Amino acid sequence: MSVPTITLNTGRTIPQLGFGVFQIDPADTVAAVTTALEVGYRHIDTAEMYGNEREVGEAIRRSGLPREEVFVTSKLNNGFHRPEDAERAFAETLEKLGLEQIDLFLIHWPLPTLYDGDYVSTWRTMASFVEDGRAASVGVSNFQPAHLQRIIDETGVVPAVNQVEVHPFLTNEAVRAADAEHGIATEAWSPIAQGGVLDDPVIGEVAAAHGVTPAQATLRWHIERGDIVFPKSVTESRIRENFDLFGFSLTPEEVERISALDQGEEGRTGPNPDEFDYIPS
Repeated sequence: MSVPTITLNTGRTIPQLGFGVFQIDPADTVAAVTTALEVGYRHIDTAEMYGNEREVGEAIRRSGLPREEVFVTSKLNNGFHRPEDAERAFAETLEKLGLEQIDLFLIHWPLPTLYDGDYVSTWRTMASFVEDGRAASVGVSNFQPAHLQRIIDETGVVPAVNQVEVHPFLTNEAVRAADAEHGIATEAWSPIAQGGVLDDPVIGEVAAAHGVTPAQATLRWHIERGDIVFPKSVTESRIRENFDLFGFSLTPEEVERISALDQGEEGRTGPNPDEFDYIPS
């Protein structure tokens, strides 16, 4: 089964469906990523804050797959926004993953209320990782339109992606529109609202019409809208189910029915990026 790819503004391509390892215990990560790669996933999304980069790298090495066949993303820890800290943290990410070059590295959160409001110097440092060849592309995560505009205006460097919370209860159209305006690919985290959408009757009806599960219908909705999505699971049957999205498609009317479930800020399951200020101890 071939996963469609999206061409980033760097000219690189990224698989539209990936495997996320958020909240997967390091002890379970090698097995989960190994299963995902065996099923056919070729895009793995991790982060420094997840604590499982080393295990992701180990699973990729054990797979025997050529390096160029696996797209790897990680993200900068919130405690390392100062340029010298970001440089050190990035080097540690490469060491843990066992890579000389990472496909995509993101600022995990803008943290506009911390670091004297300075995430621009962090972004300049991120751009230097592309310049020296250690990152193929860099991007951001959880950036609002104003955050995006600021870093682009002050550095001239446009992120390759913006990874934000998107699901039927928070379609996040303003951010997606800002991304599209700048040629930034949107990646959707919490794609099924932490399971919250699975009992929705509209999604249930759409899923039943295609003989698929509500999770599959929702993930296919993301694909139809052109976003990059990476569900996570440690259960082999669920990993396989989440990959099986390309034997059916939704009609434009079905996509609109699901999109109409948007609740705006009331539907958000995670923190608001304008206020989030968590730094791991």
